[in-house]
Amino acid sequence: MPQSLDVDQILKRARPITDQRAHEIQPFGHLVRMPIALDATVCQESVENLNQLLADTMTLRDMYKKHHWQVAGPTFYSLHLLFDKHYKEQSELVDEIAERIQLLGGVSVAMAHDVADTTLIPRVPKGREEVPVQISRLLHAHEIVLREARSMARIAADKGDEGTNDLLVSSVVRTNELQAWFVGEHVVDVPTVRASERAEGS
Repeated sequence: MPQSLDVDQILKRARPITDQRAHEIQPFGHLVRMPIALDATVCQESVENLNQLLADTMTLRDMYKKHHWQVAGPTFYSLHLLFDKHYKEQSELVDEIAERIQLLGGVSVAMAHDVADTTLIPRVPKGREEVPVQISRLLHAHEIVLREARSMARIAADKGDEGTNDLLVSSVVRTNELQAWFVGEHVVDVPTVRASERAEGS
């Protein structure tokens, strides 16, 4: 005779187990030893440097999205698109930096409140600002990130951490230099030549 099914027991097993709590499996600031042929002290220094850079990159990324939403004026369309493009590129850098930290045996900074406590980039107001102010803030943030990345790349190279050096030079520095160029050109004070002046010069 077939055994009767206990529906309540089946449903109980199918229900997600919620409200679970436990100790962290790896506290922030502590490394696990990874088999990557790098000394633990080298990994520790790179992780600390990269977490600072990660917090600043996440802040810069979010500044681009804020300005993407709030940009106004005659350059709205071009900057709206440019800011979103840069946001996506910074998001890719965030992933690369965070994964490098994990690869080195560390724990990546991740949550907004921790990023806000860590970043060196000045806090941006909640309200909407004029385009030149938005761009000035972005350029200042790029300089902070570039200064950090170049310094950290030299340290990584000196310590034999070529993977971190390569990430910093080929991805972080390259991307931020290009973005600073593209954004900075929008606030160059180029004199406008009127049609009458062009006619006189011809």
